[in-house]
Order: sequence, then structure tokens, then C-alpha cells
Amino acid sequence: MPKSDRHSHAPDDIARRIGSPPGRGYLRDIVYGGIDGSVTTFAIVAGVAGAGLSPLIIVALGIANVLADGFSMAAGNYAGTKAEVDERRRLQRVEEQHIRDFPEGEKQELREILRLKGLSGTALDGAVDQIASNRQTWIDMMLEGEYGLAATDPHPMRAAMATFLAFLAAGMVPLLPFILGLPEAFRTSAILTLAVFFGIGTYKSQWSLAPWWRSGLETLLIGGAAAAIAYGVGTLFNH
Repeated sequence: MPKSDRHSHAPDDIARRIGSPPGRGYLRDIVYGGIDGSVTTFAIVAGVAGAGLSPLIIVALGIANVLADGFSMAAGNYAGTKAEVDERRRLQRVEEQHIRDFPEGEKQELREILRLKGLSGTALDGAVDQIASNRQTWIDMMLEGEYGLAATDPHPMRAAMATFLAFLAAGMVPLLPFILGLPEAFRTSAILTLAVFFGIGTYKSQWSLAPWWRSGLETLLIGGAAAAIAYGVGTLFNH
């Protein structure tokens, strides 16, 4: 087992960890922003370079993309995450009303949820009565069992910031050789961008069952294909 997956099983640590679950985290937002930042910025670099335009145009269009597209993605992620939160709160009000107006029917639903979790007999009867005695616990159990919703809400602003910062950091990499005026800037940009793709895939592998090299190569191939398409389109306009 990886060291990062180990944790203490002391009673106090268990109570603190289970009582304050971390939620879904920001891995999805970081990977999403990082890959898209690298792909879209290098697509502009590749397209403009393929068309034979000046490095100044590459830098100008690239920075405009990093700021505008990064903000757009962050805003979209904020809106989407906020919609998730709003939907959970709406369903919470629905369950509150159902428990108030149809308590016996909701108890039957609760019983079925717990039965599917492996409880039966007197243990099932006792669990239903115990959970139903606490209104908020009952609602949370219904949200999880009936709608498949997590017990903790995501944070829209934090998700948006994670996406934007990852987009900004990864999206600036393809531009650095042109900003610094390096010789063979496009080739250097391509190498750095491919390294970023591989690095993002490797980072993602920490939370998956895939080996780090396979995850890195998968992301590298996806990003490299997008960059190759953009460069090919750009060459069509090279006079």
C-alpha cells in the first residue's frame, strides 16, 4: 500500500477523519485545467508557428488565450459546481418535505437502503429506528442511498480557482521559449509542452490504479494529438 494511503486507526483519529470527510477534492479540477491549458495554448503556438507568423504574435495570442480561456474555464467550472450544490440543496428540501409528510413511506425507503448495505433482522430494525430518530442523519442517508450524493458539498470558488491556477501554470509553459527569445523556440516549446502532458499524467496516477508511466503516456498521447492537429491546420496557411 502506498504511504499516502495509510492513516491512523486510533479512536480519536478515526472519529476526526470520519466526522470531517474531505469531499471529492480538487484533483479533477487541477488535471482538467492543466491539460486544457497546455493543449489550447500549444495549439495556438503550433497553429501560428505552422503559419509562419512572428514570435510576437505567438506570445500575444498565447497570453490572451491563457488569461481569457483560463478565466472562461474557471467560470464554467464555478457555474457547474454551483449547480451541483444547488441541486443537492433542492433534493435536501424535497426529502425534508417527504419525511414530514410521508414518514412511513420514507422509513420503508430507508429500510431498503440499509438492507442493500447488508443489514437484516433485528439489526436492520434497530438501525432504521436509530437513524430515523435524527432528522438530519435521516436526510443525509436518503440523499446518499436514493440519489447517490456525497455527504459533503463541493466548494465552487475553490474548484474554479484550482482550475484557473492549473490552466495558468500549464498554459504559460509553451510560451516561455518565445518570451525568453530562445533559439529554436518552437521546438523547445514542443518538448516542454510534451513534458507537461507527461507530468500531468504522472501526477494523476497518484490517485489511480494505473502505473505512473502508463498514465503519463496516455495524457502525452492525447495532448500530442491535439497539438499535431493544430500544427497541421496552421501549415495550410503558411505562404
